[in-house]
Amino acid sequence: MKVGIPKEIKNNENRVGMTPAGVAELVRHGHEVMVQHTAGEGSGFADSEYVAVGAQILPNIEDVYREADMIVKVKEPIEPEYKLVRKGQLLFTYFHFACERELTDAMLKSGAVCLAYETVQLPNGSLPLLQPMSEVAGRMAVLNGAYYLQKTKGGKGKLISGVPGVSPARVLVLGGGVVGEAAALMAAGLGADVTITDISLPRLRQLDIETPANVHTLYSSEHNIVRQLKDVDIVIGSVLVPGDKTPHLITKEMLALMEPGTVLVDVAIDQGGCFETSRPTTHSDPVYVEDGILHYCVANIPGAVPNTSTLALTNATLRYAIALADKGWQQACKDDSALAKGLNVVEGKVVYKAVADVFGLPYHPLW
Repeated sequence: MKVGIPKEIKNNENRVGMTPAGVAELVRHGHEVMVQHTAGEGSGFADSEYVAVGAQILPNIEDVYREADMIVKVKEPIEPEYKLVRKGQLLFTYFHFACERELTDAMLKSGAVCLAYETVQLPNGSLPLLQPMSEVAGRMAVLNGAYYLQKTKGGKGKLISGVPGVSPARVLVLGGGVVGEAAALMAAGLGADVTITDISLPRLRQLDIETPANVHTLYSSEHNIVRQLKDVDIVIGSVLVPGDKTPHLITKEMLALMEPGTVLVDVAIDQGGCFETSRPTTHSDPVYVEDGILHYCVANIPGAVPNTSTLALTNATLRYAIALADKGWQQACKDDSALAKGLNVVEGKVVYKAVADVFGLPYHPLW
């Protein structure tokens, strides 16, 4: 199969779909890999490294899309790429369709096969291709929250760890999944007073056992969240409903309960966001203030640490990419039910129910 790796063109997105090590494995399996010129530079991988393992370097993004049977990316195609996607082409990347009607319509129109990293799901409910970026995003969410808590950045002027004789910052983490746990552990490691919420009592019990003493668990309800807001300094929104739009756990009215300079970090912005007042931001313009509350809603947080992120992502995606290349998407998905759940749009039809429901589109079970 011809596998294409284009350069990401989303704002400040320096990750790349595959490392040279991953390309080497695809080549070893007999596949032809085409990498766009300088696609890996932002992550620290030179064209020469890809050439050394057998890849072909193509000069521009149009060439990659034209030649490849399968496109391996990091982020969803954006408007300039829509016209490049063709009928029957397989796109293997993060899509987050549920909050992007324009993207959904464009991919339906293209006739492509869209296999989303974020909905590949194992029988135990875990999301193996979302997990590595969730771990990065959870850790980064805390670091960014602590940064914007500085008075010079618009925050309250608090040090997240405190100092002897001065209390640390209070961090509220909404959602006890992979992002939430990573955020709680990072915040706790920095010395913060952390509360993490979830609606699953078994998950809360697990977190209570596995996290340090300065992490407290709390059942997630509107009443409990509201009670936390008057004293909180940083709120990390990390709720995920696989493939569906994220519920708003903090409404616009609730902003008045928080002190000015409180920082909200919405890691769930890719799926619509945990906060009613969230809107996507970028690494070049990451924050805005609403009702005195700072909002950090960057949609590709791991893009700020592309070397780490690309290595971690390829570790997770490679075996699935090889299966798709070796067998073709239909046989690979028939052989692996977890991979089949990644199929969202197939040749003009929505085959993932949550996406169909969000937009009121016809749902077509794949088989």
